[in-house]
Amino acid sequence: MPVQLLSIIIPVFNEEKTISTVLQRVSEVALIENINKEIIIVDDASQDNTAKEIEKYISNTDENIQLFSHEKNKGKGAAIQTGINKVTGDFLIIQDADLEYDPNEFNILLKPVVDGHADIVYGSRFLGGSAHRILFFWHSLGNKFLTSLSNMFTNLNLTDMETCYKLFKTDLVKNLKLKEKRFGFEPEITAKISKLKNVRIYEVGISYYGRQFSEGKKINWKDGIWAIICIIKYNLF
Repeated sequence: MPVQLLSIIIPVFNEEKTISTVLQRVSEVALIENINKEIIIVDDASQDNTAKEIEKYISNTDENIQLFSHEKNKGKGAAIQTGINKVTGDFLIIQDADLEYDPNEFNILLKPVVDGHADIVYGSRFLGGSAHRILFFWHSLGNKFLTSLSNMFTNLNLTDMETCYKLFKTDLVKNLKLKEKRFGFEPEITAKISKLKNVRIYEVGISYYGRQFSEGKKINWKDGIWAIICIIKYNLF
């Protein structure tokens, strides 16, 4: 059986303080079934030393890492779309450039796929007994509201639609026509995969080490409003 490949898309914007640590953690992960990794970094026109930190890391490693850069800031969704166009793996997953998600849990998401049960796996921050940093009540309530609203339209029973950790069989995502450039990516892709015939979607519990806004968290209430618009837009039209 040929060796399979997991493509890890890392969209980055002004993450000079964390990107090297994230890359180190991703590089150190040993995947199940001897699956190999390719790391696709998309720098969304960072204004700090993020690009220099990435280039420094790449120059000192033998890992399969590629860096692509946007000349102008386009948004997280646009960076992910660039990454999707560049990946060559059998599977793909999105890894934020902060330290909120643990790459050691890639295997938790991979297992239902390699075992032949799933085509897509969502990592839920609200399932299981994994570690979760206690932060904002209203932010958590907002996430649950958006997930419930999305579920009403998609007829899925997800617990965490807004999660970063979504693992896909690559061919399923490459065939989607994605449009959202910012944080509307999550409800858009959820709406579009829910329409795929015979797709098997699973959910597994993951840990979550959330950041406060003072620590660099970027999403805000305006993104929540846009997520509602995207849920309606991509499910009804």
